[in-house]
Amino acid sequence: MVAKVKVGFIGVGNIFPQYIKGCRAFEILDVVAVADMDLARAQARAAEYDIPKACSVDELLADPSIEIVVNLTVPQAHAEVSQTILNAGKHVHVEKPLGLNREQGSKVLGLAQQKGLLVGCAPDTFLGGGIQTARKLIDDGAIGRPVSAVAFMCSHGPESWHPNPEFYYKAGGGPMFDMGPYYLTALINLLGPVKRVTGSAQTSFSERVATSKEKHGLKISVDVPTHVVGVMDFQVGAVGTIITSFDTWGHHLPLIEVFGSEGSLSVPDPNTFGGDVMLRRWDEKEWAKVPHTHSDNVGRGIGVADLAYAVRSGRPHRASGELAFHVLDLMQSFHEASAEGHHIQIQSTVTQPAALPTGLVAGTLDS
Repeated sequence: MVAKVKVGFIGVGNIFPQYIKGCRAFEILDVVAVADMDLARAQARAAEYDIPKACSVDELLADPSIEIVVNLTVPQAHAEVSQTILNAGKHVHVEKPLGLNREQGSKVLGLAQQKGLLVGCAPDTFLGGGIQTARKLIDDGAIGRPVSAVAFMCSHGPESWHPNPEFYYKAGGGPMFDMGPYYLTALINLLGPVKRVTGSAQTSFSERVATSKEKHGLKISVDVPTHVVGVMDFQVGAVGTIITSFDTWGHHLPLIEVFGSEGSLSVPDPNTFGGDVMLRRWDEKEWAKVPHTHSDNVGRGIGVADLAYAVRSGRPHRASGELAFHVLDLMQSFHEASAEGHHIQIQSTVTQPAALPTGLVAGTLDS
């Protein structure tokens, strides 16, 4: 049995319960502490989820037994808090995005390299049974040579349901920076890194009005593009298109589809771990549902577990900072391409994450 890795959390917001549930599904992880700027909130969460210690950020970072800290702060604080964690000698797994821009992301990765520490980053949904099954189909040649791919995330924004929607319309928010990481990470997992992009972006409404219970009537000024279209040239030769929008009331678009020389593949929602995988081969007239080859009985936290296995064994981890930086580079480049009116050659790259093996025992990953 692999020795447990003690984990602490900074930030106890909306996504926190999903992380706790997901982390506790893996025997390698031991959640021992939680911190927040509001100590009372941390104490309430600790009591709710039976976490041994609620404390200040400084106290958590001073605990020598904690090896990994999960950074669940707001996007505007991701890079700064991650650097604080690294400077305390801890590995970090941060919610997406890695930073607000390439400069912030580079500082986080540079500091980690200097300290000999690992950086992991959300999303880890590509490690669920749905997308891993799609990955296996592509790797096994079910659709032949990948030719193109499309991805769509279209809604009318989070202000109707989120208890604190303001940050979605500030730097680090918008549909591309908020939801794009799920789709781009899934595509890179399926097809590998991207070498060139272009894009178009617009801000369709200068102001939003919250209708959620907590902030009903709040007027939010919009500081970021809310409809972003990107075109990607993958290194393998496939061409991809992504549309992310907070300006769409309804649509009939797919989530992700990959088209190959011998067939087409419908990939499930990358914001989840399961979902139907559908395949249509060139010599078939109908789509067929493909049984999952991997378990989708996982949740947010599998990336933290994968990082913990990497800490123990020295193997590369999948939801890595390098992957998150490549995604960040793409997202910033879509916006820049729109503003500047040309293609952008992507300077970053990443090794396509290793596919998960089949047949893993529940609560474990490969060493």
